[in-house]
Order: sequence, then C-alpha cells, then structure tokens
Amino acid sequence: MPRTTPQDTEGLTLLGNQKTKYPDDYAPEVLETFVNKHRENDYFVRFNCPEFTSLCPITGQPDFATVYISYVPDERMVESKSLKLYLFSFRNHGDFHEDCINIIMKDLIKLMDPKYIEVLGKFSPRGGISIYPYCNYGKKGTIWENVALERLTHYNFDKTWQG
Repeated sequence: MPRTTPQDTEGLTLLGNQKTKYPDDYAPEVLETFVNKHRENDYFVRFNCPEFTSLCPITGQPDFATVYISYVPDERMVESKSLKLYLFSFRNHGDFHEDCINIIMKDLIKLMDPKYIEVLGKFSPRGGISIYPYCNYGKKGTIWENVALERLTHYNFDKTWQG
C-alpha cells in the first residue's frame, strides 16, 4: 500500500499553515496539487462548497451558492485547503454565475489536467429565480471525452447531483 512520503507533499505550502492569508480577490495562484498515487484506478473525487459567494458584476450584491466539483484525477490532484482558499477568493469578485462556474472548471483543468471534471453551481434565488449553471470536460481522445458529452446532453440535476 503506498504511503505518503515527503516527496508526495513537496510544494504544498498551505496545509498545516497556522497563519493562513485569505485572498482579497480572485486568486487562482493559491491552488496547489499533489501526486495521485492511484493513477491506475479511475475514481471520482467530489467537493461540496455550501458557502460559496461572489458578487453580481452589475449591482455588487452578494450571490450565494453551493458549488459541487467532481473530477477523475490523472497525475495530479487539487489540495483541498488551497481549493477552499481559491473558492473563497471569489467572495469579492464580480462575475455572473455562469462565468464563475466556467472559470472554476477551466482553472482546475489548467492546474491538474484531469481525465474528467464537472462543476455545478446551485445559486440561491435572487429576484425569485435560482440559477444552476453546469459545465464539464473530458480529456480529448479518451473515454472521458464521451462521458462528458453523454452527461452534458442527458444532464438531469436531480439524478446527477443527489446527496
């Protein structure tokens, strides 16, 4: 069974740091990765962030959401504390709901180059309307490219995101 070695955690600067600095605005540079020690297995990693906030780019009013991120890692995985700080960095960032969710997915693709990733934002109602933007990506030339197309074209919030 693989054990975590100092080489596995090399470059991780946030985990265990007692003097965490929270970013004031959008900060993809805080994201960190570590090696996937089970690369021979395809498996999902899921994050739920029930306290995501961003700002409306027009009114400056806060928007609240639960953000769900699911991915199948390849060589690298996102470190969870850095992801928390990254998502927090949207707190003072003004963008539409759909933009925030697509930006998150694209930043994580650039960071990790996962086999597959999907991001959903379940935004609380404002003006009587809830918005649930969803995006996904499957690595080109792999079975995950087909999975992404299938999940997008048959997207069903209630079935896909239970629990």
